[in-house]
Amino acid sequence: MTRVLGTAGHVDHGKSALVEALTGTHPDRLREEREREMTIDLGFAWTTLPDGTEAGIIDVPGHRDFIDNMLAGAGGFDAAMLVVAADEGVMPQTREHLAILDLLEIPRALVVLTKIDLVQDAEWSALVEEEVRRTLAPTAYAAAPIHRASAKTGEGLEELRLGLADLLRSSQVRPDIGSPRLPIDRSFVMTGFGTVVTGTLIDGSLSIGDEVVILPGEKRGRVRGLQTHRKPVERAVPGSRVAVNLAGVDAQDVRRGQVLCLPGRHSPTSRIDAQVRILPDAPVGVRHGGSVKLHVGAADVVARVRVLESDEVSPGDHGWVQLLLAEPVVTASPDRFILRRPAPPATLGGGVVVVPHPARLHRRRDSRLLASLEQLRSGTGEERALLDLISGGPVTRSEIRAASGGEPAAMEAAVEKLIDLGRIRVITAGAAGTSEEAVYVEAGPWGDLRRRARAILDAYHVEFPLRVGVPREELRSRLRVEAKRMEILVGALVAEGDAALRGSRVARVGFEPRLSAQDEVGLADLQRRFQASPEAPPVVRECRQALGDELWALLVARGEFVEVSSEVAFDSATYARLVGEITDGLRNGGTLTVAEVRDRYGTSRKYALALLEHLDAIGVTVRVGDARRLGRQAPGA
Repeated sequence: MTRVLGTAGHVDHGKSALVEALTGTHPDRLREEREREMTIDLGFAWTTLPDGTEAGIIDVPGHRDFIDNMLAGAGGFDAAMLVVAADEGVMPQTREHLAILDLLEIPRALVVLTKIDLVQDAEWSALVEEEVRRTLAPTAYAAAPIHRASAKTGEGLEELRLGLADLLRSSQVRPDIGSPRLPIDRSFVMTGFGTVVTGTLIDGSLSIGDEVVILPGEKRGRVRGLQTHRKPVERAVPGSRVAVNLAGVDAQDVRRGQVLCLPGRHSPTSRIDAQVRILPDAPVGVRHGGSVKLHVGAADVVARVRVLESDEVSPGDHGWVQLLLAEPVVTASPDRFILRRPAPPATLGGGVVVVPHPARLHRRRDSRLLASLEQLRSGTGEERALLDLISGGPVTRSEIRAASGGEPAAMEAAVEKLIDLGRIRVITAGAAGTSEEAVYVEAGPWGDLRRRARAILDAYHVEFPLRVGVPREELRSRLRVEAKRMEILVGALVAEGDAALRGSRVARVGFEPRLSAQDEVGLADLQRRFQASPEAPPVVRECRQALGDELWALLVARGEFVEVSSEVAFDSATYARLVGEITDGLRNGGTLTVAEVRDRYGTSRKYALALLEHLDAIGVTVRVGDARRLGRQAPGA
C-alpha cells in the first residue's frame, strides 16, 4: 500500500531536516536550496513505515515568498505533518499552512514539535504545546496527535514513525474511476530515458504503453515507463507518487500545472462554478468583479470572480461563485482549491469545484441556479461518477450501464437528475448516425464545442466564399476532437439545423458559394468560349487562368463543367450530349475508335482520346484493341 505524506509549517522549523532523518534522503534538490539552507521548491523522499506502508513524502517550502510552490504539492496529500519548532512555537506560516490544509480538506494530520534538543525548559515546552492546541482548535485537526522529535539527536523519531503508520493506516484508498489524472508538479529530462513528469496520480490507473495527452496544450505521447517511490512498476494506482517516462513528448513542452490523462477523457476549462469559504482572519473578502489567484491541482492561474448570491463573500462566510480563468486548467468535481490575493499576496480562502465546465455566464441572484448548484454539491456518488464518465466525451446508454457497478437503477436516476439540472443533454441516435442508442454529453463542454464548430464554419466561408464547405477531416483537426466525437458532433450540427453535409464537406445551413461581379463576368466569357467550340473548348489550364483555381473547382463540383482528364474539360451539356451519342452508336455490338470520334466531331486527337479514356475509367466503354465497345456502366446497359 502506498500513501503520500506532506510537510507543512513555518520556514526554518526543520521540515527538510526531519524528512532526511526519517528517510535518509535530503529533499532539497536545488543547489540554491542547499546554499541558502532553505527549501524553495517541492522536495521528495520515500520511506517504508514500520507496518510496511510505502510513504512518499512531499516536502514543501515554508517561506511566505514560496507559498505558490507549497500549494503545487499540497493537493495530493493523504495526510500532513505540521512541523512546529519547539524553540519558537506557532509562527505566521504555521497558521497559513494549517489553514490551507483545512481548506483543502486534507483528511488527517499530526503535529511534530521539532528541535526539542534546543529546549531544556519544561514549562516553555508545555506553553508551546498549549499554543499549538489553541491553533488547531477551530480546524478539522483539533484532536491531532502531537509528537516531539529531534532530527539532530534522533530522539522521538521511532515513535513518530509509528505515529505516521497509525495515521496513514486509516486513510481511505483513492478511488479508481477509470479516468486517471496526473497533475504535473515537475518535468525534466533523464539521460538515456528522455522526458519524465511527476505528480500524485488520482481518479484512475496508468499502465506502460498507455496513449496519453497533456492538457492544456494537446501534447500526445505514450507511457514508456513508470516508477512509484523510485521502484519500476507496470501499473501505477491512484494515490501514489508517480514518475512517468514519456515517449513522443519534449520536456520543454511540459510545465507545472498541466495534467497528464488519457485522450478524450478530460478537456480544459476557462470557467468554474464553485462553492468558496473565506477564512475568518482573511485580510479581505472576495468581491464581485475582483481578481484572485486560483490554485487547483498543481496549477495556479489568475481568475476574475463573479459572486452569484451577493456582492461579496466576506471573511468567515461561504458562498457561490463563478470563476473566469485567464488561462484554461483541467479540473473535475469535487476538486478542492485555494484562493489567494495576488498582491500583496495572502491566502483568502478555498473551496470545491462543483461544475468544472459551466455552459454559460450565470445570471446573478438567480434562486433556481443557486438551488441547482446546492443539489449538485450534495449529489450522490453516482452523479459524480456519471459526470466524470461523460466529461471525457459522448457516451451511450449501454456504456453508462456498464459503468454502473451493478447499480443501474441508481445510475439511471443520476442521468435523469443531471438532465433536469441541465448538466448533461441527450443527442438522438439519428443525429449520431451510428446506432439506435441515445448519446449523452456534458452540456457545458458540448455547447462550447458546438459554438467553436459554428465559428470555424463561419470563418471558413468568409475566407473561402467559393468553396462548398470545410472538409470533415480539416474541421476535426481544427477542433482537436476524437473521430468518434467528431461523427456525433457533425450529426448533431445537422440534426439541430446548424450545418449541412455537402458530400465529404460540412457547411453552415443556408450557405451558398457567392460569385463576385468580376467572377460573373469571367464565367460568362468562358461559357461563350465553350459554346463557340463545344468539342474543342479551352483546356483546363486556360480555364483556371481565366477564373482562378477556387472558382473553377466550385464549378466542377457543381457539375457545370466536367473534367475528363487533367487537361480536358467539357461543359455539362456538351458532355451529356457526347456521352449519349457515343453510347447510342455502340449499342447492338457497335465499336468506335479514337480517330472516328475525332473525325465525327471535328476535334483533335487530344480531346477524343481524353474523352474515351474517361469513359473507359467509369465503365461506360471498354477498350478492345484500338476500338471501344459498350461497357456495363453505360446508361441502359
